[in-house]
Amino acid sequence: MQKIYIAGPDVFEVNSIEIGEKLTALCKKYGYEGLYPLDNVVDFSQSKQKIARDIFDANILMIQKADIIIANLNSFRGKEPDSGTVFECGYAYGLQKEVYGYIDNACNYIDSFAENEKFAKNGYFCDKNERLIEDFDYPLNLMLACSTKIIEGNFETVLEFLKGK
Repeated sequence: MQKIYIAGPDVFEVNSIEIGEKLTALCKKYGYEGLYPLDNVVDFSQSKQKIARDIFDANILMIQKADIIIANLNSFRGKEPDSGTVFECGYAYGLQKEVYGYIDNACNYIDSFAENEKFAKNGYFCDKNERLIEDFDYPLNLMLACSTKIIEGNFETVLEFLKGK
């Protein structure tokens, strides 16, 4: 049975355990074994930095054991996906794993900026801080878009896609 590492900022939600149970149950429904980061056992009586390192090491091992990574790439604490999730996608890609991400809206990244959040300058769009806004007809930064199959929908949408491959 192929293993799916479930990446995303869902681990920061108040009901993160319940979310993990739901996502791993969906994996099972589609014939996969779900690996959810909060399934790792970590000793929380240690220093904060040792806890962080243990979480990091345990998640790395899970990614190494997985065949497929499915990542929640919706915006988290701003316009971009969770940085830890992005790292996990890149690490998995480097290991030549299949990497899939899901987002609620797969519009072109530049279109995700409201009209009052961008302006044209010298033929390009810039944000309020005069930084260029990437425009490659992808919903996210090119480094994610070129390494990750991005699917509009939710976790189950990706599982349905995998079964249809």
